[in-house]
Amino acid sequence: MARLKLWNWQKDDWPDFRFDAVSLTALEERFLQESGVYWGALKHLEKNGKDFLAVELMSEEALKTSEIEGEILNRESVQSSIWRQFGLATDHRRVPPAEQGISELMVELYRESQVPLDEARLLHWHALVMNGRRDLIGGVYREGGDPMQVVSGPLHEPKVHFEAPPASAVPNEMRRFLEWYRNTGPAGTARLPMLTRAGICHLYFVSIHPFEDGNGRIGRALSEKSLAEGLGKPALIALSAAIQRNRKGYYEMLERSNKRNEITEWLVYFAETVLEAQAESQRWVEFLIEKTRLIDRLRGKWNERQEKVILRMAREGPGGFKGGLSAENYLAITGTSRATATRDLQDLVEMGALIRTGRLKGTRYHLAITTQPTPVAEVIPVEDSTQLKMDAIAQAWRNANPSQVRRPD
Repeated sequence: MARLKLWNWQKDDWPDFRFDAVSLTALEERFLQESGVYWGALKHLEKNGKDFLAVELMSEEALKTSEIEGEILNRESVQSSIWRQFGLATDHRRVPPAEQGISELMVELYRESQVPLDEARLLHWHALVMNGRRDLIGGVYREGGDPMQVVSGPLHEPKVHFEAPPASAVPNEMRRFLEWYRNTGPAGTARLPMLTRAGICHLYFVSIHPFEDGNGRIGRALSEKSLAEGLGKPALIALSAAIQRNRKGYYEMLERSNKRNEITEWLVYFAETVLEAQAESQRWVEFLIEKTRLIDRLRGKWNERQEKVILRMAREGPGGFKGGLSAENYLAITGTSRATATRDLQDLVEMGALIRTGRLKGTRYHLAITTQPTPVAEVIPVEDSTQLKMDAIAQAWRNANPSQVRRPD
């Protein structure tokens, strides 16, 4: 009796993914435009501001890509590890293996964004992600005869969300994947638009599921590398943070997309998620620009306690202190008396550094920072392949790959 072909990799058309390119054109164009805005805004940051932005976004990505998989890491340890790898001042804390490994991966993605991807690099990434694990070996493909399944529910009645190709098929599947990755890149023979390539890359890789664990984290890293190759520079977007905000929707979309090779719905979802992540990174840039202006305005006017609190609040980024800064927070940060804290906070409000909300015990303080979109005049054209118009890219790809494009009725 023939086995039911339930999963995408069992279909006769695997891995010839099909999609409606027209449905993605506007999203691809928006990504190009916003990339220009983003890099234009970065011009207004000094080097220390750019370093801070890179560390913050890489730290957030390290934390959130792990959190998606249910692993909660220590933020301070992740940031300390990344600062050290940048050769910048940091404390001398001991960084646990898991935090060290994922931090090294983030820094490699940033520093080596244009280095070609090969199997050795992929296995090295997996070893980093598995750093400190004693229950499995990192840096090797899965082995064994049992099916690799993603399941949930009770042991006596599990729900199978996905079953990966058998371990014996993984080496050949990965050879095909890496060949596809090379061919669809900026210098490849079957070049794809950036969001399209990054979305297929993620789904293709996690459908193979080549490792015992860590496939999601490696898949998201591959998508970021794919975007960076298209941009010609590190992507620096908060992709995993955007996914984590709707983690349930992410897994539901993966499950809906792993049974067929027509993937327009997945690619639209993924492109919209990347654009959300890109907007979050843009808010960080605008926040850092406004923070610099605020500090310049306060220099020579604030005391050491006030400076310490403002800088501590700024470390929280565009979202600020959760619920706002309270008087108790001020006391804890500075160690001063309540009367002095009251005076300091009132001075900061009068200087325009803080905005006060609420009354009595509900009084809270927020940084007086508002972010505005970067003017169009500041937009910098994105380099390399992204200087081409989107319709030309899409049409060239359609001409080269007619079998993979589903035309609208």
